[in-house]
Amino acid sequence: MSENQRIRLRQSVPEACAGLRLDQAAARLFPDYSRARLQAWIRAGDLRVDGATLRPRDPVAAGSELALDAEPQPDESWTAAAGVLDVVHADEHLIVLNKAPGVVVHPAAGHRDDTLVNHLLAAFPELATLPRAGIIHRLDKDTSGLLVVARTLAAHHALVRALQARDVHRQYVVLVHGQVTGGGTVDAPIGRHPRQRKNMAVIPGGKPAVTHYRLRERLTGHTVLTCLLETGRTHQIRVHMAHIHHPVVGDPQYGGRHRMPAGSDPATRDVLQTFRRQALHAEQLGFVHPGNGQPMQFTAPIPADMMQVIDVLRQELAAK
Repeated sequence: MSENQRIRLRQSVPEACAGLRLDQAAARLFPDYSRARLQAWIRAGDLRVDGATLRPRDPVAAGSELALDAEPQPDESWTAAAGVLDVVHADEHLIVLNKAPGVVVHPAAGHRDDTLVNHLLAAFPELATLPRAGIIHRLDKDTSGLLVVARTLAAHHALVRALQARDVHRQYVVLVHGQVTGGGTVDAPIGRHPRQRKNMAVIPGGKPAVTHYRLRERLTGHTVLTCLLETGRTHQIRVHMAHIHHPVVGDPQYGGRHRMPAGSDPATRDVLQTFRRQALHAEQLGFVHPGNGQPMQFTAPIPADMMQVIDVLRQELAAK
């Protein structure tokens, strides 16, 4: 393995991690790697604290430097499983995918071998040694659209840095309830819901979150918006749209029950009631290519199920 393929990371221990076990602090500071993998690196002396080799259980002090210098290792808890991938672009540095709705990105309880990661590992085995199998950013299970996947450690580091610097363009199309009068910006911090722990919420002290939205099309009782992410918090668009009282259509977690426009015809009611996912699609993705420095821009069409809902609402509006 060449020297530039080694994992070399450094992080200073913040006050919030002071007193934690080394493996706990490392899991927070290097979230792309499992705690088991970090523990193995600690024991091997590949993850040191201020140059010293400690045990996973040893506490760390604020201001100490954690330095990781290790060879990539495959995550043995993730297995390859053949599946359908819609590859929009692939080269030696990266892959761009159009994720179908209903597909989970990373393996978890209930989804061990039918996720996007499993299918990627079957098609591109080299991803096994990369953090999170090279996936730079996630989409929720029922959100469709574009994702970028790194194929090398150098590309992964470059794309993560670009994402953190807000240099990755991510544009979504979303169908929301109600009539939005114009574009705007939601600048509201997002954190874990204080009572419903599976949900996120706009809360004081949450992480900064900014969503820009533009009016795209007004429909009967609904609006199609274009959303641009400035940050990338969990469920950000869904939480922000609910926060401004225009929840995403089909979102049971943040949108509540279906809201039917007054006087809707049976066809409209049927389509809205049978649409079982959030009407949210990652339509555009843009970034600077980590290999050649050229700007890359990709577009994925709105999926048929979401397009059917929009078309039915258009037809009802035209008939009035």
